[in-house]
Amino acid sequence: MKVKVKDIMTRDVATLGVNDELSLADDIMKLGRIRHLPVVEEGRLVGIISQRDLFKASLASAMGFGEKAKREFMKTVAVKEVMVDEVITTTPEASIAEAGRVMLEKKIGCIPVTEGGNLVGLITETDILRHYVESTGG
Repeated sequence: MKVKVKDIMTRDVATLGVNDELSLADDIMKLGRIRHLPVVEEGRLVGIISQRDLFKASLASAMGFGEKAKREFMKTVAVKEVMVDEVITTTPEASIAEAGRVMLEKKIGCIPVTEGGNLVGLITETDILRHYVESTGG
């Protein structure tokens, strides 16, 4: 039996809105120990932001500044200014091999899972690795 994305994806996904401050994205990532946050508008996926996107945005502003200055800057920038808006997605019915292949080819760590443009989950390289280890008895 082929394992599908829906079988191992995370369904309860933390998300951001386009007008949220970057500081909120930073807080959620740190507190939740997560690296990617889909950006939604009325349930529809419109972008994604990663730790790397946050790092680049804060690095540009914080050269020579401390943590407090970086935080103040991040409060002035909206998620929509930093997010990637051309998001690679998959469907719940796709195979995990297919999702893994896309991640490898595109050098990305996660793929939002959508149905009709609406976000229904997220599959990460960790989800695929966990499934592999569990299914091989490792």
